[in-house]
Amino acid sequence: MIDIDDSVLKDIKTGFNLPPKPALLSQLQDTLKEPEPDLHQIAELISTDIATSAAVLKVINSSSYGMARTITDIRQAVMFLGLDSITTLVTGFLIKQAFDQKTCAIKLERFWDTATEIADVATLIGKKIKSKVPVENLHMLGLFHDAGIPAMAMKYGNYLDVLTTANQQPTVNLVAHEATYYQTNHAVIGYYLASSWNLPKAICQLILRHHDIDYFNENHPSDEKLCMATLKMAENLVYTNKRFVSDPDWPHVKTAVLKVLDLEEDDYQDIKDDAQEYFIE
Repeated sequence: MIDIDDSVLKDIKTGFNLPPKPALLSQLQDTLKEPEPDLHQIAELISTDIATSAAVLKVINSSSYGMARTITDIRQAVMFLGLDSITTLVTGFLIKQAFDQKTCAIKLERFWDTATEIADVATLIGKKIKSKVPVENLHMLGLFHDAGIPAMAMKYGNYLDVLTTANQQPTVNLVAHEATYYQTNHAVIGYYLASSWNLPKAICQLILRHHDIDYFNENHPSDEKLCMATLKMAENLVYTNKRFVSDPDWPHVKTAVLKVLDLEEDDYQDIKDDAQEYFIE
């Protein structure tokens, strides 16, 4: 069990220059808190940011949505996607823009490519098993779960060396290496970042615990366990496809993950095949 109290958060706040929550996201979150959020108002809000608008239109016109015609208007995109999906899309785009490559010790484009792959595979798994968890939540968790990594790479000039060492020792997860060098880890930093951006509390907790192999031995709401199990499977499938070895956490959580997702080994292999097709495409 990982316990994060106010003193820990205070230390992180003073020690890390984390990206502040963008004004656009604050305005969007405030609008969504209203009893009856106005889709047209949300569309107008997003339209004020050209880069975000372009990113939303690019996604909705991608092959994954299979639209019969090109969507060129943000209002149409919002109406089609709905509040939850549009919020996830905007949040994902803004977090990618929040880090500056000039001050970061890792290649951000490569990092976000991997995060997007995990988010996409998590969504694929959710659809495959007809999970009761909204795919928007799975996608947001997949995209955000490692957001503490670029934050650490901006603070520590030698972070790439630690990351390289971790990659060379596939049986030990990254947080163990980080704790040795920095007395903190990307799960804790990611939790603080997600909290400061006012992401759903359940998502924040899952980010905090996503490398904690004891998580599945504890009592948690079923939807949260489904989210975590889906994330861990997605992480492993992406890791396996890109590095041809299992994710360091997978041997410790595989049995619990399959149980939570109510999958047999054959079912897992079917999903593994689907993930391979995703990378081929």
